[in-house]
Amino acid sequence: MQANSPFFRRNVSIQGVMLKVLAALLPAIAVYVWFFGTAILIQIALTSIAALAGEALILSLRDKPVAIFLSDGSALVTAWLIALTFPPIAPWWLTVTATLIAIIVVKHLYGGLGQNPFNPAMVAFCLMIVAYPQMMSQWPAVGFTDFAAQVAAIFGERHIDALVMATPLDALRTGLHTPEAHATVAGIFGAGASFGNIGGKGWEWIAGGYLLGGLWLMQQRVISWRQPVAFLGTLMLIAGIASLAAPDRFAGPLFHALTGGAMLGAFFITTDPITGATTPRGKLIFAAGVAALVWIIRTFGAYPDGIAFATLLMNICVPLIDMATQPPVFGHKED
Repeated sequence: MQANSPFFRRNVSIQGVMLKVLAALLPAIAVYVWFFGTAILIQIALTSIAALAGEALILSLRDKPVAIFLSDGSALVTAWLIALTFPPIAPWWLTVTATLIAIIVVKHLYGGLGQNPFNPAMVAFCLMIVAYPQMMSQWPAVGFTDFAAQVAAIFGERHIDALVMATPLDALRTGLHTPEAHATVAGIFGAGASFGNIGGKGWEWIAGGYLLGGLWLMQQRVISWRQPVAFLGTLMLIAGIASLAAPDRFAGPLFHALTGGAMLGAFFITTDPITGATTPRGKLIFAAGVAALVWIIRTFGAYPDGIAFATLLMNICVPLIDMATQPPVFGHKED
């Protein structure tokens, strides 16, 4: 890259960025299908249709050019993130409702793309897990790939008790909060069918898919290295210190990094250019704050994973973070 003028801006469009983000999600989706069946593809289709329909409706009501904004890909990114954070066998109306809320209320109520202060997909997740905690906790067991049964679970009656199992984070949180004094991390790992070699069975490989896609986005300069490094580094550092201090009570750093939505959060949630911090130091602070809150919620909170809640709490802090981390104006010394 040349160091003297004239300087040229890269030809980057919103549509190009969004399409790359969607492409980066494909490796994790492929692994998802391998371990948990095609239900996730049904959910992606449902959320995509709902997102595009909701976006088209609001754009029409606002007298905005529908085709231009509908083709930028931002609505599809929100839709895919909702599908990937919700249980793949969640009832269709749950994911559709969540998607419409994310697009119509969280995005367009604040003025549309670039104006919303909160991550739409994370707001949708928080609302649904508070309103319907049982349905948001029904995750399929590894190997439950029967297409007919999955379609029935999504569109039919909810008789799936024998087909679901607790996620590793849920099993760990529940086990460590039981009154039995002998409950330990090692004991829960050994007794839990949902646990794999390091994290959740199947989820370790899905996390690897997110990691692969996220590294490609970094190579393409779509996202910065700061948020993923700060998020994963902070999460693993806190988890490592805690597990060294009390290994029977706290899971280790690799478990936290490869379970739940950690990799998705690191590369696809904290890197949101609209709702996250924008300054170089601010990106580090924002992602580190999300990671610290995630560990606290996972360890002591009422919900097994805290990516969504932590992200929204840090979204509130973004204006203050950006204001406090503004780099000095060119030609001036930093105060």
